[in-house]
Formats: sequence, structure tokens, C-alpha cells
Amino acid sequence: MSKPKYKHAKKEASKSTWVGGIVTLLAVIAVVLLGLLAVSIMERRWESQRPSMVLTPIADWEPDNAVWGQNYPREYESYLQTRVDDTLTKYGGAFPRDYLEEDPRQVILFAGYGFSKEYLQARGHYHALEDVTKTKRLKVPYNAGTCMTCKSTDVPRLMDSMGVEAFYAANFHDLKKEVSHPIGCQDCHDPRTMTLRITRPALKEAFTAMGKDINNATHQEMRSLVCAQCHVEYYFKSDPKNYLTFPWAKGTTAENMIAYYDEQDFADYVHPISKVRIVKAQHPDFELFSTGVHAYAGLSCADCHMPYKSEGGIKFTDHHVQSPLLNVANSCAVCHRWEEGRLIARVQSIQDKVQNATWQAEDALVKAHFDVGAAMEAGATEAQLEAARQLIRHAQFQWDYISASNGMGFHSPQESMRLLGESLNKSQEARLLVSRILGSKGVTGSPVYPDYATRDRAWRVIQSFTGQVNETISLLP
Repeated sequence: MSKPKYKHAKKEASKSTWVGGIVTLLAVIAVVLLGLLAVSIMERRWESQRPSMVLTPIADWEPDNAVWGQNYPREYESYLQTRVDDTLTKYGGAFPRDYLEEDPRQVILFAGYGFSKEYLQARGHYHALEDVTKTKRLKVPYNAGTCMTCKSTDVPRLMDSMGVEAFYAANFHDLKKEVSHPIGCQDCHDPRTMTLRITRPALKEAFTAMGKDINNATHQEMRSLVCAQCHVEYYFKSDPKNYLTFPWAKGTTAENMIAYYDEQDFADYVHPISKVRIVKAQHPDFELFSTGVHAYAGLSCADCHMPYKSEGGIKFTDHHVQSPLLNVANSCAVCHRWEEGRLIARVQSIQDKVQNATWQAEDALVKAHFDVGAAMEAGATEAQLEAARQLIRHAQFQWDYISASNGMGFHSPQESMRLLGESLNKSQEARLLVSRILGSKGVTGSPVYPDYATRDRAWRVIQSFTGQVNETISLLP
């Protein structure tokens, strides 16, 4: 009888050894995970303490990125990658694609304004100064100095020495003699502590206009706000002269901003075909992003466009600001555990829908401009056309709010589709009003739409309405 007891005891001992091994393994895993967490915490602490370890002091308004690069070589080397200008995603990248060649309708929509002459996709930050000084949109001999605001690290120094109002009021062509450095380090960082800071007064003033204190922003919020110094909707106030202003006093939605512009009676240009007073949207990336799911989840611009990178055991922020689709592993895939091709396909499927809605809104807008032109030709009065023109003004701003933003609507797909739908509806409503006016003038057929299928043809069409070619186009049937 003793043998079975011995076997049972042996079996219990074996089981105890097996369980003990599992517990030991779990303990080892827990220790490893805690160790990794500790390393991550220490890396963050090291990152925050690095400014006290710098080798070369940096002056308050140091514009030369290479000087900063002596202390932060990894960040600087990654920044230099913004020189690359041949990257091309389906709807973005750093390649200077020609929007007017790809979409001649925009030549008609921007008739009477510089964007009908040249409209290129922006290259990387490294090229910002070169591109603004060479654009065909510049006016000679005078162009607002305000146009230089977001293009150079020399700007904060000039604002400090000249005064902000004097800087804005200066002639662009005079200011460009004083600048030689593109966008860079000191636009966003304090040279002593390396903390993020706001160097452009317009953003601070916009927060004040909304009754907010930008100094209360968290570090994570600042990782978007430094981008919001430039990637926003803005206009130049006439008093003080050409004073850079964000139209946020009523809020940061498209409706808030066009209501603000209406109240200010502001327009960038008058459309030569319809005489509609147009507000040209700039690039309201921050405002659009703020309505999207990624902002709701607490992400910042930097999380996707400047993700963390590890090199030689050191973790740092990648300053190669670019489309996340060109760096999926470090941007999208950090949260979305899908295969890279599937992630890109998902993004592009959303962008395809926004692009299609954009084209539909454009088609209606272009025809609305021509319809009003036909009504003017038929003898419609200013009073008769007022309501239709106001609808077109709002419709074009809503379309351009999405069209001018980077990312082809991906920063906030639902808001993008909503605004494009609103734009389409307003354009069609305007066309309906004009058709009734035409009917009252005895015109029962549809207006005659000229051929604007290519950029050159569209350019010739708008030149006929501005009197710059010796021909006229009749829009009446």
C-alpha cells in the first residue's frame, strides 16, 4: 500500500515544480516589462533634460538651423530631409504638382486672383522661403510684407526689431533682402529650454479674441498649436495695414468664419464673371483637424506628421515633416495594427470620396458663376442678383475650405463631406434663383457655358471677362 502513496507524492512534487516554473516565467516577464517602462520614462526625462547639457549656446533669435543642429544633430538631420521634393502620394507628398493643370475648373473659380495664375502643391519646409519668393502670385512693385510671416526663421527677429505692425506694412520685396533662412527650429522652440513656444503673434491674438489664454495650453496641445501658427485660415486686415488676422472671433468652424467675414464686409477679390465678392480660403488644416476623430482622441499634428523615432538607442522626434502615408510604420501603425497596404488603401478610399465630392461642388460653382454672368448680360439688376451672389460667396468658401486644406479631407472626413454637400446645395440654390431671373427676362434656355476643359482654354475664358484679350463671350442661349 505504501507504493501508491509514494507515486502520488512524486506526482504532487512534479506538479509543484511545473507551477513554480510558470510563476517564475511570469515574474521574469513582469520584470522585463517594468524595465522597459523604466527605460521609456528615463528616455523622456533625458529628453526634457537635454537642454541643460547643450554644448553650444543658442541666441534668442538664432535663425540658422545648422547652429541648432550642433546640439540636436538627429533632429537637424531629419529636418534636412524636407529638402526632398519628389515624393508623391495619391493626394499629397512634397512634389509641386500643378493643381490648375490637373483641375482647370479652379482657373475659373479663382478668376481675377493670383491663384488663377499659379497654384502648386507646397513642397517641404526647407523650400518655403524659396517658393514664396518665386511664386507668380507675387505683385510687383508692391506686395504685402505679411506674406513673409510663415516662411522664415528670420521673421521673429524682424518683428522684434521693427515692430509687428511695421513688419506687416512693409514691402515684401524689401523684406526678402533681410531673410535667408527657411522655416526651422526657432519658429517652434525656445533656444534655452527647447520647450515649444509661439513665435507668431496672430495665433495668440486669435486666442484672445475667443476669450482664451494660449498660455494654459498643455504640452500635447502645443504639439498642434505650433503648427497652427501657420496652417490655418487667415486674412490681412486693412487697419492696421495688412495686419495678419485669424477670423476666429466667432469661432473656428467654416460657418463661424464666413459669418465673421460677412460682418467685416471683407473680400479677397471680386469675381470678374459673376461679380461675387470672394473670400479665398488659405489652408485651414488646424481648424479642420480640430473637428475630426483624431483630435477627439487627443492626438496632435506631431503624432502623425512628426512621430517619434529611435536611433542608436536614442528616442527623438522626427523633424522630417511629411505625409504620414510616407512613414506608415511610425505614424498610423503605432495605433492601427493593420498591414501597411491595407492602411493606405483605407485612407485613400476616404480621400477618393472627398475628391469626388469636391469635383461635384466645383462643377456647380463654375456654372453658378456663368449663370450670374448670363443674368447680368440679360439685364438683371444688382438687387435681383444679391441673394444668388451671397449664396455663391458662401458656397465657394465652403468648397475652398476643404479644397485648400492638406490631406484631401482625411483630417476630418465627416466635416469635409458636410461642407462640400452644403457648398453644392448653395450653388444649386443660387442657380435656381438665377434661372427664375433669366426667365423674367425672356431667356428660357440654359446659359451657354464656354469651353474650359484645359488650363489654357480656361485661362482664355477668364481673360475675355477681364478685358485682357480682344474677344467677348456671350453666355446667353
